[in-house]
Amino acid sequence: MDKQKTLFHYLLRLGDSGLILSQRLSEWTSQGPFLEEDLALTNIALDILGRSKSLLAYACQIEDKGRTEDDLAFFRGERDFYNLLLTEHPNGDYAQTIVRQYLLDEYELLLYQHLSNCPDPTISGISSKAIKEITYHLRHTSKWMERFGKGTEESHKRVQQGIDSLWRFTGDLFDADDIDAQMQKEKIAPDLSELKASWLQKVKEVFERSDLKMPESVFMLSGSRKAVHTEHLGFLLAEMQHLPRMYPQAKW
Repeated sequence: MDKQKTLFHYLLRLGDSGLILSQRLSEWTSQGPFLEEDLALTNIALDILGRSKSLLAYACQIEDKGRTEDDLAFFRGERDFYNLLLTEHPNGDYAQTIVRQYLLDEYELLLYQHLSNCPDPTISGISSKAIKEITYHLRHTSKWMERFGKGTEESHKRVQQGIDSLWRFTGDLFDADDIDAQMQKEKIAPDLSELKASWLQKVKEVFERSDLKMPESVFMLSGSRKAVHTEHLGFLLAEMQHLPRMYPQAKW
């Protein structure tokens, strides 16, 4: 795979993960536990969607086939999506949603901090803006982890159940392949083994502070880099893509 195609696929991974995660988070709109949190999670979803739009637009520019970010979002099937498995997992209860978001916030802050220093000016610019947003997201979700973990017996049980349920998808975050290796060689992508070590340390600190246990000896699921997904993605795409596919020429 040449450099242009490699960069295109790497951008798809970043953009797709944000797109699918923002779609999941938007499902909480008007359903949050109270108004301020409803608005907070909706704004987080909008931040993530904006980042995804920028990354997919740049992917279209690199591909140079006349497609737009809307084409990538609404007219690909699930075997053409490269989002992380964790992003497509259903929300569950609010504690599980917070766990999923927290795990991704820790990962994405480390990732985009690295990308902000890469030689590609577009990726660097998008990443620098993303860092400011993710810093807020992480502050928000880490506080919720502690609030749930040190709250009532019920809140502690629910957040621990969320961790135990989602932990098997965290291996997918660091399952490097040839595209990751090529992007690392180009000094764009980070070394995922180093990123994993930093991520685990930060997660461990928050878990300990929140009286939560990190799962051990868990079988890890992966496949996102080969566009292999859980059964949940197809249903999510069917809802997200329904209107544009019904009226593909519509403009609004």
